[in-house]
Amino acid sequence: MKVVVDNGACTGHGRCYTLAPDVYDADEDGYCATSERDVPVGLEAPARRGAAGCPERAITVLEG
Repeated sequence: MKVVVDNGACTGHGRCYTLAPDVYDADEDGYCATSERDVPVGLEAPARRGAAGCPERAITVLEG
């Protein structure tokens, strides 16, 4: 599984890294600093929660 973040669509709500701090990182301004990441085994559910919590739908979860 991989997550891809459209950093241009991110408005800094911080829900992704609040819901899944082991998957998503924040920059110094509160925006998601993760652009693309392979999700470690065992963190799939938090990764999905973080993506689902994004009001802008800036995170795409790629299964497989």
